Amino acid sequence: MAGLSLEHIWKKYPNGYEAVKDFNLEIADKEFIIFVGPSGCGKSTTLRMIAGLEDISSGTLKIGDKVVNDVESKDRDIAMVFQNYALYPHMTVYDNMAFALKLKKVPQAEIDKAVREAARILELEKVLDRRPSQLSGGQRQRVAMGRAIVRSPQVFLMDEPLSNLDAKLRVQMRAEIAKLHDRLGATIIYVTHDQTEAMTLGTRIVVMKDGIAQQIDSPTSLYNKPNNLFVAGFIGSPQMNFVDAKFNGSELEAGGTKFEIPAEKAAVLKEKGYTGKTVVMGVRPENVYDAKAEALCKLTSAFNAQITVFELLGAEVQLYFDFAGASMSAKVGQGSRAAVGDTVSFAFDTDKIHVFDKETEQAIVH
Repeated sequence: MAGLSLEHIWKKYPNGYEAVKDFNLEIADKEFIIFVGPSGCGKSTTLRMIAGLEDISSGTLKIGDKVVNDVESKDRDIAMVFQNYALYPHMTVYDNMAFALKLKKVPQAEIDKAVREAARILELEKVLDRRPSQLSGGQRQRVAMGRAIVRSPQVFLMDEPLSNLDAKLRVQMRAEIAKLHDRLGATIIYVTHDQTEAMTLGTRIVVMKDGIAQQIDSPTSLYNKPNNLFVAGFIGSPQMNFVDAKFNGSELEAGGTKFEIPAEKAAVLKEKGYTGKTVVMGVRPENVYDAKAEALCKLTSAFNAQITVFELLGAEVQLYFDFAGASMSAKVGQGSRAAVGDTVSFAFDTDKIHVFDKETEQAIVH
């Protein structure tokens, strides 16, 4: 296995469109790195440049200690798993997994050992003589991974490998991939638009937007300390609530309600010159409470709002409401008796409030 280094990587097409802009990332050996972001953010383009399927316009890409900008894809010692499996329909599972090794003229005994070991790891031993059409979606994806594993590459690249699976299978395969990473001690770079996949799989996550890495951090840090409004809104489901608020020196005021914030947060806002200015206040749905039911809340921050949507999510209930011109949501227990049209008294956990600059959209304080 090996680490990677991406230094000032750009991808510019002949028509002038810049898909990736000044991308920098050091990936340690055995890391599980996730590229996540909306469609068109540059995550798959970056992966394809690492794979050698796209030319790098400028910058330096190293795999291990070797610069590979001009090295052909087949010579980069990487293996790629695609979302459409890309299996040969006329070949058995065994032959699909063995194909790349046969092309390299690896001795048959070594091929057999590698294929059967990969099949054991992926629980495919009983289907080695079947063809792809006889397999479930999850089994096909495991075959695609097995084909990558047998090559023992330095780096595994996975481009939205679970997007064609149904919800239940995606959850199962996420667990399989996590176990696979632990077993192989592999360096994996994984592209997804699904932030739940990103949060559950990655040791570090690269959040991308418009070809630019917005934040590179651990899942916990991304969730608790997002760099800007985009990251705060993209990471977390349902997304963070945002509302414009005015800082008066010790409190944030929105919709006629004053929210008393911790002294240390107020001190940072004062020091940075935000007194009297409008900022963006952010609070996650799980930090919005039913003010009457939750003893944790300060009633000084309570406000009334009418429920517009009620969603029962098993053990939790998601309540949607409008406040100060913004659409917001609260994640509460299933014992909530609120219904659409009811007026409920809500309160924010002010210790968990995030504050962002309205103009730059950068985080000021968490």
